[in-house]
Amino acid sequence: MPDGNAYDQFLDYANRANPYRLFPELRKTPVARQPDGSYVVSTYDEIVSLLHDPRVSSDLRNVPEIAAIALPPEHAPQLPPEFIRRDPPDHDRLRSLAMKYFGPPHSPDRISRLTPRIDRIVTDLIDGLAGRTRIDIVDDFAYPLPVTVICELLGVPKADEQRLHAWSQLLVGTNDPTTGTIVERNRRRFETMAELGRYFDDLVEAHLRDPGDDLLSALATDGEMARPDLLSTAGLLFVAGHETTVNLVTNGMLTLLRHPDVLERLRHEPELVVTAVEELLRYEPPIQMPGPRRTALADIDIGGTTIPKGSVIVLVLASGSRDPERFPDPDRFDPDRRDNQHLGFGGGIHYCFGAPLARTETQIALTELVGRLVNPRLVTDPPPYRHPPNLRGPEHLLVDVDRVEPVTRA
Repeated sequence: MPDGNAYDQFLDYANRANPYRLFPELRKTPVARQPDGSYVVSTYDEIVSLLHDPRVSSDLRNVPEIAAIALPPEHAPQLPPEFIRRDPPDHDRLRSLAMKYFGPPHSPDRISRLTPRIDRIVTDLIDGLAGRTRIDIVDDFAYPLPVTVICELLGVPKADEQRLHAWSQLLVGTNDPTTGTIVERNRRRFETMAELGRYFDDLVEAHLRDPGDDLLSALATDGEMARPDLLSTAGLLFVAGHETTVNLVTNGMLTLLRHPDVLERLRHEPELVVTAVEELLRYEPPIQMPGPRRTALADIDIGGTTIPKGSVIVLVLASGSRDPERFPDPDRFDPDRRDNQHLGFGGGIHYCFGAPLARTETQIALTELVGRLVNPRLVTDPPPYRHPPNLRGPEHLLVDVDRVEPVTRA
């Protein structure tokens, strides 16, 4: 263990490639007060308890320094917080309206209807690698897959993807606690969301004139969601709809390459992918801790500590998913692990909205990559990582292959 506070070491980019060695030290104090007055929670039971505790708020309007931010006229309109940054009843109402056209109970077959299209996108991307002996899993596959899916799902023109990607990267950066003050980060986030909102406002108008079979058309023509809320929801769905999956697919391929016995099993037992992806969400989660800031609405007694009202609460989900009190032999990658109630998608009312889509994309992606890349091997281990400590994944993942097998099914 390096010298210094374990949480500070976790935030340090020098430890991005392997934060897990820091977690045993972190868990020695399940609820640890930090020098800035925040409380870091690192053990499974305590994290789960707080994820379900109504006294823990995700609403930015409960944070005075954020609530006071006002954009100048040139950046207006300032959109309301996305539903993941709100508490009930607003959160529940907006999430329910968005879910109405995304999944159960109103659209239970949305993901199953998408599956053939996801399969086709995966096949086309791997076909495009034919003739190459070195590929970048991130740029050549893990990024274009989910961004293509989310653009088609929302009804975003493919030609606009690069512009949206730039905004998405800016928004991801504003969740990085190592870059600037909370006021500076959230001012940048509000400014970026305003730009994104203007884009989606024009797109919503286009969908109202000519509705399609996409989420934006459904939400716009439904009329139940106020326009500002619709725009912030659209921005949230675009960013969350691909950023997490990029990391999940990349972390998954990296883990399989580090565990060639599992990779070989998956090649011959494709049904193993279901439990393998669940284990990946525990073992190498794309989200190490939630981006939205959480605050205590009252004094909370937990883990032998009292978190005072108004305090910032940081839930290190990745540490909880490796807690030996909950998971036997937690630092071992075990695709056959049972009772795998990991924290890879969070929990409680803010459980990841897009979890079913991310699971489907990753299961298809890893099955096809393993089945069609012949003798894949890492070029660099560890690979270079993206900067944010909360949304963790390789920036690039170079892999050498002997060849790419042609597709063997219709």
